[in-house]
Amino acid sequence: MRTEGFVKTVKACLTSVMLVVLGVSVANAMPLNSSARAVIPAELQQLFSVDYRALKDSSTAMQLKAQLMPDNLKQFEEALKGVGIDPDKDVDSLAFAAFRTPKGGTKAVGVAAGPFNMKAAIKRMTLRKIKLTKYRTASIYPMEGGLVMSFLDDSTLLFGESSSVKLALDTRDGEILNVDTNSTMSDMMSSVDSAPVWSILDQQGTQNVMRSALGDAAKIADYETIKKRLLGSRYTMSFSSGVNFDLTVVSSDSMSAATLSSLVKAGLLYKKMSASAAEKVAMDNTSVESEGSNVQFHFKSNDKQFQSLMHSELFAAVSK
Repeated sequence: MRTEGFVKTVKACLTSVMLVVLGVSVANAMPLNSSARAVIPAELQQLFSVDYRALKDSSTAMQLKAQLMPDNLKQFEEALKGVGIDPDKDVDSLAFAAFRTPKGGTKAVGVAAGPFNMKAAIKRMTLRKIKLTKYRTASIYPMEGGLVMSFLDDSTLLFGESSSVKLALDTRDGEILNVDTNSTMSDMMSSVDSAPVWSILDQQGTQNVMRSALGDAAKIADYETIKKRLLGSRYTMSFSSGVNFDLTVVSSDSMSAATLSSLVKAGLLYKKMSASAAEKVAMDNTSVESEGSNVQFHFKSNDKQFQSLMHSELFAAVSK
């Protein structure tokens, strides 16, 4: 799993997350369980979570998933099938975490939760003579495509490159601080993790995403002044009536939030001049307001509008 590919994918999700799924109606998703949270390091860059049950309830969502699914996620699904786990039946939710390592690099792991038959899966691997390796108390199994996996409990599976998985297990075992010690990221997580699709992004990632979203407006001196005051961002999606996307950018003070809100509004007006009809509708359906030290973005679309947006150049650009 190439970390840069993962980060690029979830960045695209953050800047245009409404392209991930469409028209799904489900109850609130379950937050990450304790086993999953325990393996996520404190130096978290981004955490992205999707409720697979939501995707399964919509044929359109499944078509979009097939179109936009990153290669590393496809690789994981194929690797799961290789050990007898059917992602369409045995996976309820999937989360990806990108984090900084003690040596200054970046790694990524995934955590899948669902009604796995762990004993049956281990038995199949044993019969196929797939040899496990021990890492302290954990059992690590090789998968197809150079990935490895480790059961955290009967219903939670950790996967990724070997070095990434070991760092995640180090986190669980107390060798590395976990995300619960990072107050900014853990507070943002608690605000969004009951949604079917959600993500949190750290300070640097938020600065980069906002620069990209602003386009030429980011060249204005005001953005260079306030960007260091952007602390992080979080988003949720809901599907009870069309597509609803809510993104919150957390800043250090109300003045920075108001300035960013003004810049984004100016950027939308600038982009609207060269936008297609479908893109103009999407921009008209987007509101941006500052509230205290936060900037709130809201996008709402019905199914017909979203279908038109799917064929726009904007959709093609963000889904590459």
